[in-house]
Amino acid sequence: MSKKDVNSRIQIKEKKKKSKRKKILFFIFVPLIILIGAVSAYAINLVNEAEKAVSDSYESDGRDDNKSELRAKEVDPTEDHVSVLFIGVDDSEHRGEKNEPVRSDALILATLNKNDNSVKMLSIPRDSYVYVPEVGYEDKITHAHAFGGVHATIETVESFLDVPVDYYVKLNFNAFVDVIDAIGGVKMEVPFEFTESDSNDKRDSIHLLPGEQNLNGEEALALARTRKIDNDIERGKRQQEIMKAVINKATSVNSVFKLDDAIQAVGSNMTTNLTFDEMKAFLSYGTSGNIDMETLNLEGSDLWLNNIYYYGLDEQHLAKTKEILQTHLDLTDEENVEGTEDSETYEAS
Repeated sequence: MSKKDVNSRIQIKEKKKKSKRKKILFFIFVPLIILIGAVSAYAINLVNEAEKAVSDSYESDGRDDNKSELRAKEVDPTEDHVSVLFIGVDDSEHRGEKNEPVRSDALILATLNKNDNSVKMLSIPRDSYVYVPEVGYEDKITHAHAFGGVHATIETVESFLDVPVDYYVKLNFNAFVDVIDAIGGVKMEVPFEFTESDSNDKRDSIHLLPGEQNLNGEEALALARTRKIDNDIERGKRQQEIMKAVINKATSVNSVFKLDDAIQAVGSNMTTNLTFDEMKAFLSYGTSGNIDMETLNLEGSDLWLNNIYYYGLDEQHLAKTKEILQTHLDLTDEENVEGTEDSETYEAS
């Protein structure tokens, strides 16, 4: 065979190889392009759904200048460390029929520090005996919402913690249940066997055994609500762990295509003073690496006054907790926090 024939056969083989590679690349990249297009379209749809849901849920906190009185100026979550008060309430129809004022069933104050991508979550026991500015005397903090709604609750939290509440998110039990169901449940360690009412107050309809398990919305709500076995402090810890599990699950790859259901669930069962743009600013905490989440609790003891039970807060531990939160928000300077007294810096272990 001549050299010319050999070269010709080599060229034919090379063309066939290139053609084969092109086919392989085509079959790899075409589905990828379709997937990217589908995800992009889905993402756009999600953004549109979320924007509408947040817009429908917006409700002012009643402050005239859109900022806490403990702030020298209005905050910007894209640049500043901020705080968010999560208020869990049971405002379902079966409660309304009894003409009962709506109390807060769960209170968690979250402070977010942009510099170190960290979040601290403080659980506030519902029976905490604190000063309620709305009525001018000490009472259970859960009553603040019954006295004056979100505004009274924010005032009360700011009053006893000396920490500004920049934003609030109020969720009812339906949102809690629906969101967890929408993301396929959450894996939790159930510490003991217990029975609890469901979100419709059907007595002992939820029965959980101890051990790690995937909980649906009603089961997770029962774990968050129950006070039959231990106390408000342990209850608050469980609520924090459930919130962390929800955040981790909702930001996982496996949950991306379930987020539209979660958005729909939250939209009709939430009120907040966060705008959509402000809410988008919090995405940086989930996209810039692992979020450093720390849970805090308030120490105290049982307190009985006029045959009524309260949770008496330990003043020394309360002072330390105030400083942890103020330091996390970088508010240790008097120019940043109005009305906050100077004190030594306390670092959480």
